[in-house]
Amino acid sequence: MKYKDYYDILGVPRTASLDDIKKAYRKLARTLHPDVSKAPDAEARFKEVGEAYATLKDSAKRAAYDELGHPKAGADFRPPPQWQEDFAPGGMSFDDLDLADLLAAMGRGTGARAQHAMPIKGQDFETSVTISLEDARRGTSVNLTLADGAGERTLQVTIPPGACQDQKLRLRGQGGKGRNGGPDGDIYLHIRLAPHAVFRPDRHDLYFDLTLSPWEAALGAEVEVPTLDGPVLLTIPPGTRSGRKLRLRGRGLAAQHSDLYALVHIDVPTTLSPRERELFQELAEVSSFKPRENPHAHRPH
Repeated sequence: MKYKDYYDILGVPRTASLDDIKKAYRKLARTLHPDVSKAPDAEARFKEVGEAYATLKDSAKRAAYDELGHPKAGADFRPPPQWQEDFAPGGMSFDDLDLADLLAAMGRGTGARAQHAMPIKGQDFETSVTISLEDARRGTSVNLTLADGAGERTLQVTIPPGACQDQKLRLRGQGGKGRNGGPDGDIYLHIRLAPHAVFRPDRHDLYFDLTLSPWEAALGAEVEVPTLDGPVLLTIPPGTRSGRKLRLRGRGLAAQHSDLYALVHIDVPTTLSPRERELFQELAEVSSFKPRENPHAHRPH
């Protein structure tokens, strides 16, 4: 039987915590997945990393693996004598197994250890999905294609209304199958929001830029603005300054608990007709407004 150094495969020390082992596995699995990596040995290394993780994340298997000591990777070795009685299924010789099969046989043996095997929870999986802001507000269903030890399967998942960036959904019992009566694992689905041409999300709130003319800002106005549910009229209070935030309640990603904010920008015409120039000159002559004399005049409120 050839020895495999599972710690070295995952790139962690033999004293690594379960969290460190999980982090190392997730990083390598993402990098080596055959759909991502074009390296010729990616698939073989991906399987090898999965084999190492399946052993080291399981406390019983990890303890048994650590009993083997620390032979050189690839070296021939034989497990301790008591393993033949405890773990070799049906009296099978260890010569008929590789290391992964031997550790998997721990749950099928007839010896004292197998009789008292603890329930083992199935493997948890993590994946992500990208949805539009419109789907995040209204809720949607997505199909996830997952590959695990049982093969490839497709799972339909309902994302409830009001999802936000980096939200994590837990799908209980949808992960790997448990062993020895243990519960099935879970799937953790990370939500990503696709970039939008108009809106910028901040948790459940949304922001967009609203450009006003000088007279709309000074006199007040009603302007049509976009929302995820369609255009609405927004009242611009007289004297609105550039940089002010105008709130539309309940128009964010979560209808009952989030808002949409219009960030005001005031623009001026780059070319003027003779009449427009005349009016602006008249305004300059009669207006008492002197913004640079009041250091706070430019600040939004």
